[in-house]
Amino acid sequence: MDARRRLLDTWLPEALLQAQQTTGWSLRSGELSPASSDASFRRYFRWHDGQHSLIIMDAPPPQEDVRPFMRIAALLAEAGVHTPAILAADPAQGFLLLEDLGTHTYLESIQAGVSDAELERMYAGAIAVLIRWQLASRPGELPEYDEAVLRRELQLFPDWFVAHHLQRELSAEQAADWDALCRTLLDSHLAESRVFVHRDYMPRNLMTTTGEPGVLDFQDALYGPASYDITSLLADAFFHLPLQERDRWLRRYWEQARAAGVPLPEQFEVFHGQSRLMGVQRHLKVLGIFARIRYRDGKPRYLEDAPRFVQYLRDACAGDGRLQPLTRLLDSLGL
Repeated sequence: MDARRRLLDTWLPEALLQAQQTTGWSLRSGELSPASSDASFRRYFRWHDGQHSLIIMDAPPPQEDVRPFMRIAALLAEAGVHTPAILAADPAQGFLLLEDLGTHTYLESIQAGVSDAELERMYAGAIAVLIRWQLASRPGELPEYDEAVLRRELQLFPDWFVAHHLQRELSAEQAADWDALCRTLLDSHLAESRVFVHRDYMPRNLMTTTGEPGVLDFQDALYGPASYDITSLLADAFFHLPLQERDRWLRRYWEQARAAGVPLPEQFEVFHGQSRLMGVQRHLKVLGIFARIRYRDGKPRYLEDAPRFVQYLRDACAGDGRLQPLTRLLDSLGL
């Protein structure tokens, strides 16, 4: 048993007492089993006693900090978004005892096979939740998704995907194309309206329920470009939605969000272009993150999805002349 698990076992009885007072359940002896892990240092356990089930987040300091999760959970709840209720917390040790939203994410449900009608219901629910979250936006609550953050994310691509995965160094011509691409992307992102941004709003972080989805993994939320989350939802890291379907859902989101009061462009074509460039930024960032996870953290499975992201980039290039520098860069890198 590792040291973190021993700390958890010591903390858990008191945490269950706190949860018992909140829920009214009789929480006595139960068992712990691994629930999931993610691309960070966090890991999750499921506590169950045969009748009730709870989730424990183990986020070891100093690599992780549960306080942003707690603060943003409150903002989401205020907006009427279903997130796991926090039943007990020890920020100093990095432990949270959470409501269990179930065992099936949107991604798992989709991969297992759902009807067209059910898939329609799921995406409609995800869009409704996203719009409600965006309507709650106000400046000063979350850190800014500003140029410095956007540049730092973009730089993950040459620093990790190109240098470590492809084992290449950008030539002068490639570096010039990269600089031109970054300027095009940043100019678009910084011109967008600002809203609350989940930053990982995708099927893997949405829980399947009978109503609207439960929302997970929101601790990195920022205040930034309005197109980011819907783009993340429709161009997913682990599930390929056909381009025609992505465009259909993007238009539906744009229509509903504008009608509700989210500050989006009056012309869909303008918003579509913003979303396309936002997707390029995200896909380049994710390729860099997946390479970093592989070569720094020893988790190779994420990089298996790299071809999907390269195809997303190729799709974007085919539809936008502003992305000619990216086309040249991908060609020269053999991607």
